[in-house]
Amino acid sequence: ATFYGVSSHGSAPERGKNAIYPAAKACLAIEALHQKLATDPFLGKGSATITEFVSGSPSLCAVADYAKIHIDRRLTWGETMESAVAEIEAAIEETGAEIGSDRDVLVTVLTYDEVSYTGMRYSMDKYYPTWKIPEDHPAIQTGVAAHRELFGEDPRVDKWTFSTNAVTITGLYNIPTVGYGPGDEVYAHAPNEKVPVDDLVKAAAFYALYAYRF
Repeated sequence: ATFYGVSSHGSAPERGKNAIYPAAKACLAIEALHQKLATDPFLGKGSATITEFVSGSPSLCAVADYAKIHIDRRLTWGETMESAVAEIEAAIEETGAEIGSDRDVLVTVLTYDEVSYTGMRYSMDKYYPTWKIPEDHPAIQTGVAAHRELFGEDPRVDKWTFSTNAVTITGLYNIPTVGYGPGDEVYAHAPNEKVPVDDLVKAAAFYALYAYRF
């Protein structure tokens, strides 16, 4: 979400319109929105959080005429890009800001646009649909059997709290995906992130047997 203001000298902020203030209110509105998001019995609740806040002004002595917040919005079952954007816009509007390209705030979905080593340009909206597959699906049951064969116990078939590239593989292209990896998800992207070496060995064995059995 991008917030637009009007610059003025820092000694007379009332002559301008500081973009940081509505952006800060929007941050608190997104924090409150997170608590109210929809929940799925299996996948759990969607999430929303601010992951970046930047602002700009002609100088450190002038009122900021620009601010931008990046909202990391994770969807649960039944939510779409359109519903998520509408919720964010409504939350920001409740702070008194006006949404629109010619208004105070503009809410946009980012676009991925990169050039590969071959020179091919690929672009897409940064929208990745939520996905899940039934527990009795062959891709799942092959994994269950492989784990049981290797370790002599039944695995826990569940979901991860975090997202993976399967939002594209399965969410967009409907290719069945199974997640199986070393470590504990509570450490994902944390400052004390770590993975036991023994987990790496077990995961590698599973990958080999899974492919063989499948």
